[in-house]
Amino acid sequence: MKFYLIKYKVKIVKTEYWRPNHNYINSIINSIRKFVKDGDIIVISEKALCAAEGRIIDESKIKPRLLAKVIARFWMRYVWGYILSKLCHQKPLTIQRLRNYPKEAEAHKQLALGYSGLLQALRHGSEGGIDVSNLPYSYACLPLPNPNQKAEELRKIISESLNKKITIMIVDTDMTYSWRNLHFTPRPNAIKGILSGWGVITYVVCRALKMRARATPLAIAGERLSVEEALNIAELAHHARKSGAGKTVWDMAESFQVGLTDVTWEMLESVKHYPIVIVRRKSKLGNGAK
Repeated sequence: MKFYLIKYKVKIVKTEYWRPNHNYINSIINSIRKFVKDGDIIVISEKALCAAEGRIIDESKIKPRLLAKVIARFWMRYVWGYILSKLCHQKPLTIQRLRNYPKEAEAHKQLALGYSGLLQALRHGSEGGIDVSNLPYSYACLPLPNPNQKAEELRKIISESLNKKITIMIVDTDMTYSWRNLHFTPRPNAIKGILSGWGVITYVVCRALKMRARATPLAIAGERLSVEEALNIAELAHHARKSGAGKTVWDMAESFQVGLTDVTWEMLESVKHYPIVIVRRKSKLGNGAK
């Protein structure tokens, strides 16, 4: 019996920052043209796609209601800051930030409640796929409504343009947690084989049990991949591309030495961005006994 050890070659692809209404399809095609080969897996950040498509809301225009204020002022600062953060093995800096959860985030919690529901709003971040990192001012980015449709659309356009047989994978850095062959994500959606939803409950249980965490594949168009391989590829791409201006809105503001809502488009454009990662299999033949 023969077996194959599969390793991967990873190529991060730098592009300009994708503002709303940016022609990101041309950016993808032009930036990967010199590198892509048949069989490659093109991993694309959901966040970058959503920003380019203008799925952005200005939270400064949202008026928080009572429940959002309670979540921001009490749940986040005290329940998360003193109980759940320790249960979830959060870093000391994260705990400090939660205990000083900003008043401006009341509007963010109102958005999460309206868009994703209570179980998502009770999370300490990435509520229902909503993202505020690597965005300026008080903007928040909503997730793709149909990742599978978007992945297939991109696969068809890019494959025809470059005359290459490729696979498109759309990923999010909100984690999937694995125990043996069971996979869970607090996000409302992911590829088939990952149990998704339940927001704060899924997150707390998985983190408390120290389950293996990997970036979440939201959609795959092209070659069929097992859940395990898809998770491994998503995580490879996540580590390769890094975090742009910062993993969180706090990191982003600190990197530019400004307030949480004072980051500008121009500041973000000054940072290197890698929304695309090309992943290529490298198989090595091995031997085994029958």
